Amino acid sequence: MTTPVPEHHDGTSDATPGGYENDRRPGELGFALFMLAASLGLLWSAYDISGFEALSAPGAIPMATTLAMVITALIIALRTARLPLIRGEGFVKDILPGTVVVMTLFLIAYALLLRPLGFLPTSALFLVAAVKLLSGRGWAFTLTVSLGSLVAIWLIFRIVFSVLMPAGIVPEAEFIQMFRNLLGGKA
Repeated sequence: MTTPVPEHHDGTSDATPGGYENDRRPGELGFALFMLAASLGLLWSAYDISGFEALSAPGAIPMATTLAMVITALIIALRTARLPLIRGEGFVKDILPGTVVVMTLFLIAYALLLRPLGFLPTSALFLVAAVKLLSGRGWAFTLTVSLGSLVAIWLIFRIVFSVLMPAGIVPEAEFIQMFRNLLGGKA
């Protein structure tokens, strides 16, 4: 299999078997080492369950599983470390571009704001910001798609399926009751 040239990469996945078999992409070794560290942490946690008392102890299967993870992560890290770094690719440009970082920050902000603000305002802020960033279109398109999507999601999950969502600063229950009263269901 031939190695794709990064300058002419067509955006398709190279994660197929044999994609970059003789080269290491930027960040690949760091990720392999992270997986090794995480596997070691999980092995330690599995050991804390009951120690290594017997094969029938509660922690035996979790320890065996995480030991297999440690061994395979170590093999992958060693193999990855031996590969030469591919030329022409950069971590920020090709592996973790700014859009991915910004969307990750948006998701973290969404998770932090969901409880204090509630579902509707937090989702509206997230959708408007995400659609504007990702589409690059005008405000009319952004607001139409974002708020239209939010209304559809709210109607389906809150009204049709009666899923409770964090209320926050919007008196959502009062609005629903007001609409029920207007439709004649003053029960």
